[in-house]
Amino acid sequence: MAAISKLLMAVLCAAFATQAHAQKYPDHPVKVVVGFAAGGGTDVAGRVIAQKLSDATGQSFVVENRTGASGLIASEQVAKAPADGYTIMVGSQTTLAVAPALYKKFQLDVVKDLTGMAMIGVSPLVAVVNASSPIRSIKDLVAEAKARNGTMNFGSGGVGTTPHMAGELLAFNAGVKLVHVAYRGEAPALNDVLGGQIPFMFSNLSVVKGNIEGGKLRALAVTTTQRVPSLPDVPTLAETFPGFDAATWFVLVAPAGTPREAITRINAETKKIVKTQDFQQRFDQLGMIPDQDRTPDEINAYIKAEIAKWAKVIKDADVKSAD
Repeated sequence: MAAISKLLMAVLCAAFATQAHAQKYPDHPVKVVVGFAAGGGTDVAGRVIAQKLSDATGQSFVVENRTGASGLIASEQVAKAPADGYTIMVGSQTTLAVAPALYKKFQLDVVKDLTGMAMIGVSPLVAVVNASSPIRSIKDLVAEAKARNGTMNFGSGGVGTTPHMAGELLAFNAGVKLVHVAYRGEAPALNDVLGGQIPFMFSNLSVVKGNIEGGKLRALAVTTTQRVPSLPDVPTLAETFPGFDAATWFVLVAPAGTPREAITRINAETKKIVKTQDFQQRFDQLGMIPDQDRTPDEINAYIKAEIAKWAKVIKDADVKSAD
């Protein structure tokens, strides 16, 4: 009996020690790397969750923007960082599931080099034109593209971004030729749509929502399979091209080998945050949708499935590889 009691005490002590160790993280500031310029969808999502995690843990979560190669420069930096939980990244399917297939010079293996921590949410995409444009619908846009005979430009925040892929999918489905103009982030591309330098772009709704509501941009269609509650009168592209589906998801990832207690803490805190009314209202204002509950293992499986999905899209749309 005494032996059993000692064993039970040992197990309880180990459990309490593990719990205490988990609660120690984080005990100093955490760097949150964003692979795109300030003002883009990934940056917006990252700054919202970083502030909420700071409030929840009592430690600073400091956002650092590191642009280039559709987020792969930032991804490589994070993958090579110490696996201690103090350098993490806001990733998206652009960076984690699309760009690695397009940028051949990068050797990042997302499945092996990074690990999922917590899902944040989803941002629908919307096709937009300057409010003064004569293009008032996707039908008009396709007609204009055909009239320009392969010279019509569209912008995005970079090669391999979801807005870029949405444009390629539109061209593929409509049987037209579009010329992609890559910017270093969505904000610079948006400035050129507003200034009339390029005729249209696909953008995360979170980035263009204010300009749509302010009458500076006209929304032509959203890329999700269902209409977006905040834009109920804007049709989906699937209403014109059945099966069309593209949206940007945002996830916190860390270097492979990051301690489980750090991953578990971030996952648990993020799940609590995304369920709060304050966070949901904030995301609704931004045109984003909080994600469902996912464990770290489920997140890793989801990312793996997305890699396969977007590889097929790249092949079907004949998206050219980047240098």
